[in-house]
Amino acid sequence: MPYSRTRIRTSSRASLRDLVHAPYWLDRPDRPDPTPALVAPTSADLVIVGGGFTGLWTALLATDADPGLDVVVLEADRIAEGASGRNGGFMAASITHGLGNGHGRWPSEMRELLRQGHANLDAIEATVAELGLDVDLDRTGELDVATEDHQVAALAELADTAAQYGEKLELLDAAGTRALVDSPLYRAGVLDRDGVALVDPAKLSWELARVLRERGVRIHEHSPVTGLERSPSGVIARTEHGSVHARQAALGTSAFPSLLRRVRPFIIPVYDYVLVSEPLTAAQWASVGWGFGGGVGDSNNQFHYTRPTRDGRILWGGFEAIYHYGSRMGRDLERDDRTYAVLAENFFTTFPQLEGLRFSHAWGGAIDTCSRFSAFWGTAMDGRVAYSVGYTGLGVGTTRYGAMVMLDLLAGRATERTALAMVRTKPMPFPPEPLRSPAVALTRWSLDRADNREGRRNLWLRTLDRLGLGFDS
Repeated sequence: MPYSRTRIRTSSRASLRDLVHAPYWLDRPDRPDPTPALVAPTSADLVIVGGGFTGLWTALLATDADPGLDVVVLEADRIAEGASGRNGGFMAASITHGLGNGHGRWPSEMRELLRQGHANLDAIEATVAELGLDVDLDRTGELDVATEDHQVAALAELADTAAQYGEKLELLDAAGTRALVDSPLYRAGVLDRDGVALVDPAKLSWELARVLRERGVRIHEHSPVTGLERSPSGVIARTEHGSVHARQAALGTSAFPSLLRRVRPFIIPVYDYVLVSEPLTAAQWASVGWGFGGGVGDSNNQFHYTRPTRDGRILWGGFEAIYHYGSRMGRDLERDDRTYAVLAENFFTTFPQLEGLRFSHAWGGAIDTCSRFSAFWGTAMDGRVAYSVGYTGLGVGTTRYGAMVMLDLLAGRATERTALAMVRTKPMPFPPEPLRSPAVALTRWSLDRADNREGRRNLWLRTLDRLGLGFDS
């Protein structure tokens, strides 16, 4: 395996010397000011807990359907401060965390899942155009690459599987792959020209929030919800200084502990880390190519993802997915200097022609990981509450789909979405502590070992496969 966790050169460490420890997307002077916190009791038709993509899309779609609907959004921190502003900005048509995952779990529904996923991405693109949202959306596609010989056959199998469902993926040899993005590690590739867009995720969050405020949706930041309970006419969402009495509630709480205890065993927060470089020179861009402008992901179990930005930088993330005992989350976990050094080393292993490039920004964030890698849904309190979680790092586009499902569930209507087994079923729960932490650690070790042993999965991974459990960064 070309990548390493232990061999860190001095030059790689030097590339991190001038880091800003903040998400690149959020580090800009035109970041919107926060809205006031909720400080008094109020009422609404719909209260949405969580001001990330799930919550914002829910509010937008709900007010599209009923412009007179009274909606309140409660965000614990600031809009885009959580996962919605800390990701790589890959917006995929897939709602199943990739074709392979969907094919393995719901083969009989895969054509319909693909159709609905493409329709969802098309609808996002149309919404951006219709509302004039300034979000740097580019329908560039994505390139999956092999960095090891044994991965070449797996990419060919992926392209064959796609063809069975009428999907068009282009299988490229080493030369064809390197003509798109030039790395000495790239031995083959599969190009999806239409199924992925790149976006500035913070801008998308802020623009959705702007439109919602213009529609009269009340957004309260710095308003963490401390409890959710029934009321005679619906539900009450309580914050430290206020409350919202509403007919219904939609929960988009991502990796944070759900307000519904029954949901918590299905989610673990896994920390993912990202670097963004300084702007490249024209000569540096010429050395790496990247003419197609899209995102790239490698085929390792613990993989890297990378993309260019509109202002000429390279974003580089992934590889290590870190779980902390007891599902702990906190600001102190959003920085990991050891992981940044590993990422830098692996970046220059991938692109040695960029040796000497510096990184400007580094950050981390928690992913709402579930055992089937794709979102799941449910209701509570006699159908007055709906939730959507478990996106496992692929929520930038899928959250809009998740919002549609929640609104279907709250309305009690049967739709093409609620008919799907993916929507009607849930993943396997994770074991409780003290078993959870060693199980995750063993899984990470096994995935790393498989990457170093030509993809061969040990008994532990094969057992997880049979049980329908998994772990992904």
